Amino acid sequence: MKDILEYLFKYNTLSYQEAKSIMLQIPKGIFNDYEITSFVTILMMRSITIDELKGLADALLEMAVEVDLETQDLVDIVGTGGDGKNTFNISTLSCFVVAGAGQKVAKHGNYGSSSISGSSNVMEFLGYKFTDNQEHLKNQLSEANICFLHAPKFHPSLKLVAPLRKQLGFRTFFNMLGPLVNPARPKFSLIGVYNTEMGRIYNYLMQQKENKFMIVHSLDGYDEISLTSESMIITEKGIDLYNPNQLQASIIQPEEIYGGDSKEAAAELFLKIISGQGSPAQNAVVITNAALALQNTGKFEDFSSAKKAAEESLLNGKAHDCLKKLIAANHD
Repeated sequence: MKDILEYLFKYNTLSYQEAKSIMLQIPKGIFNDYEITSFVTILMMRSITIDELKGLADALLEMAVEVDLETQDLVDIVGTGGDGKNTFNISTLSCFVVAGAGQKVAKHGNYGSSSISGSSNVMEFLGYKFTDNQEHLKNQLSEANICFLHAPKFHPSLKLVAPLRKQLGFRTFFNMLGPLVNPARPKFSLIGVYNTEMGRIYNYLMQQKENKFMIVHSLDGYDEISLTSESMIITEKGIDLYNPNQLQASIIQPEEIYGGDSKEAAAELFLKIISGQGSPAQNAVVITNAALALQNTGKFEDFSSAKKAAEESLLNGKAHDCLKKLIAANHD
């Protein structure tokens, strides 16, 4: 690792194969904590290259615990995180709304490292027991239309570096990898990125895959559609900017989507929103992100019809039913 670090300190970049090789070695215990921390930090001192990110992601997928859910007609809504905004769990809530609208979801998530509460924190607080048992996950998908894939269960290297990421407390390339390494390999992805540069990199990488994608970024720095400003939306057809009105919503203030100052507060807010008691601003953000994910499947005539399905799911209790069924199936 010393030679690699010296090479990177001289402003060099890694090839695809070099990045992949390093990631493959991390879970083998070849590098100590200081070396891994240095490697992670150096890569965050500049923009990561496409080859580096692809190499790291492919290595994670190569090492991943395999899971076959017998379908890839699945949605995941996931953000890179690391935007420093501390919103409530918008992507996780949106996943349950999508499930309540009739589309199967394989949600890939993790504990928060640079935020107070990640999707895994919320799910664990609600009593969900993480599993990599394929039959259990298939049963959850059948019963609740959604299953939850806790990243460290499927990616051993993520489990190894989790304490380091938490201690660092800032965004690392592991944030960037999450949306690329869902072991269920869903056909449809709504991916939130924390800046426009990451949007460009993800656009290139997703163009190489067979799944249908939508990359979103709010121009005031959110890794999701926040409705606090204009948003950038990237698909295979190109890049467009949308203001909240064009997404059939009103502009909202950042404090209206604040996620709380503790894991407990975040989980309580999650339950409040999914049970239909969220504020108009909270509901609007969740519905908009879920509607875009539904529209991305190609199963809806347009955004308006996808939004209507999302509204019905959240406000009529269908999303909440999916959560209750998931927890029940998880304890069977």
